[in-house]
Amino acid sequence: MSYQMSDLLQLMVSEGGADLHIRVNIPPVIRIHGILQRVDGPPLRPEDTEELMRSITSEDHIQQIREKGGADFGFAFGELARFRVSAFKEKGNFALVLRQIPSKLLTMEQIGIPATVRTLINKPRGLVLVVGPTGSGKTTTLASLLNILNEEKDEAHIITIEDPIEYYHKHKKAVVTQREVNVDVPSFAEALRRALRQDPDIILVGELRDLETMEAAITAAETGHLVFGTLHTTGAAKTIDRIVNAFPQSQQETIRIQLSTVLQGVISQLLVARVDKPGRVAVFEIMINTPSVAALIRDNKTFRIQSDIQTGSKYGMVTLDSFLLDKWEAGMISEEDVVTKSMDPLTISLKLDELRAAKAEKTQSQTRK
Repeated sequence: MSYQMSDLLQLMVSEGGADLHIRVNIPPVIRIHGILQRVDGPPLRPEDTEELMRSITSEDHIQQIREKGGADFGFAFGELARFRVSAFKEKGNFALVLRQIPSKLLTMEQIGIPATVRTLINKPRGLVLVVGPTGSGKTTTLASLLNILNEEKDEAHIITIEDPIEYYHKHKKAVVTQREVNVDVPSFAEALRRALRQDPDIILVGELRDLETMEAAITAAETGHLVFGTLHTTGAAKTIDRIVNAFPQSQQETIRIQLSTVLQGVISQLLVARVDKPGRVAVFEIMINTPSVAALIRDNKTFRIQSDIQTGSKYGMVTLDSFLLDKWEAGMISEEDVVTKSMDPLTISLKLDELRAAKAEKTQSQTRK
């Protein structure tokens, strides 16, 4: 075989790769700064992908792949990085996708998380949601926020429930318990139920993926715990609708009332390619649950939440579109990405026209002087 897994992982680390794709009939492919790039070399044969897979998996995982068609797990590559792995069958052959998880925890400032988020993580109880599409950096953001709590809360017990565990948190001022689904506990919902008997102060749920887990997370937040969770949604309004719609219609009014009281805020994020240098930059929408927002949730008027975010800067709120415009004005992202990633492309296109016109007028004025 032409490829060794250790060489491919070393390449991932040195090049800053995000994902490694292992497939039959194509060389290994690495996603670097959002772009898929093939490794120089011959296409992988079925026996190559199986050998690469066996170099990092256990017999239990291989059995799981044969029986269920796939397995998810994490592993450490020495001291350099951790990887989250999805191993699966594709057209009868073994295939892999490995996502690199940096071993070093980033600060809020390094990620670019707005400083107002600190007010959310210092709440004594409630539900804080970090949302965005797959690969938008939610795990990194949550790890950064938990690390702050770990360093500052000397009377806190933090429980994380993950599938798989990605960032390892050492005990600092807080005590940290990290449980992995399918290793330490059978499901997120079961882990949440057990967590309430384990003297938690702060609970992180890796993914609110089903009704049972959502219900357990809301209950935990109601009973005096600070709960962090993630969803694959974009924007605060869609996130609330997604949770409410996961419940039977007969329960939806009750869930809206519960959410209006326990939800502290929603941090929605995306990663956008930079134009000023290689890499990507995180952009955010921050919604804080003010009395006005709570009323909109309770009254099933989530479509009006965006207006509250637009006018809620004094509470620390920021819209995704204004965040995108700030990054464009700073020369960090392209005009095309501002429009395509925005919540309201038409309005933001008009705003870009205004900003360009103002910039041109300022340049002409300086030239005349």
